[in-house]
Amino acid sequence: MKEQGWRPSNTDKILIVDDDEMNREILAGIFQDEYGIEQAEDGKEGLEKLLERQDGFCALLLDVVMPVMDGMEVLQKLKMLGILEKIPVFLITAEAEADTLREAYSLGVMDVIIKPVVPYMVKKRVNSIVELFQARKRLGNQVEEQKSQILLQAQQIIELNVGMIEALSTAIEFRSGESGTHVRRISHITRHLLEHTPMGDGLDQETIQHIALASIMHDVGKIAIPDAILNKPGKLTAEEFEVMKTHTIQGGILLEKIPQMKEHAAFQYAYDIARHHHERWDGNGYPDGLKGSEISVWAQIVSLADVYDALVSKRVYKDAYSVQEALTMIKDGKCGVFNPKLLELFLQEEEKIRSIYQGEG
Repeated sequence: MKEQGWRPSNTDKILIVDDDEMNREILAGIFQDEYGIEQAEDGKEGLEKLLERQDGFCALLLDVVMPVMDGMEVLQKLKMLGILEKIPVFLITAEAEADTLREAYSLGVMDVIIKPVVPYMVKKRVNSIVELFQARKRLGNQVEEQKSQILLQAQQIIELNVGMIEALSTAIEFRSGESGTHVRRISHITRHLLEHTPMGDGLDQETIQHIALASIMHDVGKIAIPDAILNKPGKLTAEEFEVMKTHTIQGGILLEKIPQMKEHAAFQYAYDIARHHHERWDGNGYPDGLKGSEISVWAQIVSLADVYDALVSKRVYKDAYSVQEALTMIKDGKCGVFNPKLLELFLQEEEKIRSIYQGEG
């Protein structure tokens, strides 16, 4: 009897491949009480059955000398197809020549059983190896399940981090009397221009996702600006504007002080965008007076997106401009000078970009 512990299930099948019917019946008689049995009378038939339903067999008992396709040829095919790693193969042979044994083991056979077989020994050896393979399969399934759980948890953490970043940025928007949707629109515009224009050339999808997330934090530095300036309904004085301009520097400082943020892949983009989204192509922006290609592509895009959204949206200090008025002001340089190529691409995509505003109150 089989020792206590693992037991074959009634779905476990052994495939017996031997050209001698008597040998097949002897082997079938040894295992039929514990396994389902299928038979093939030559290597070609056996290989076809095995390939037809690999998951249907837990072991292969294979004769060496057979017509059409012998056992060694079958082994070579199974080795090439990587099946020997999934299903244990036992070579049943009357030949005990060293060369045959050496080749069989080198190909990946689990055991070589010499005819005439001793039922108890054959049963013990086959069951032990099948049990080992089944345990390894169960472990592999558990590992894959754990991997899936870990990936799910990682995704949940990422979504939580994104949610916290959005919440912080939105809270700052509410403080300045804005609707709370500005940062999401900036993110959508940034992603769209990187995905659908040459501005995103050379950037993979993961990098674009990081930049789109980073764009949400472009105005985090406004948390350091006094309410009287941030929410002033009229035009700022020169002194007040100088204070307002510091939100770019304060944004970078704030992001650097968040340890978890510094470890995030989006940090380098977030810092650059927060500090440089008010730089201008002609060098007349702030805080560093960067000019032309000294300004990163992502900071350029967020800069234009920020201006566009500010013009077409109602703010505490102004009513919303029409889209055409806003585009005219941007093209005429009334809101600063932008990269001509970026501006051209933006104007081409503006109608599609405008769709994100549909349905907003």
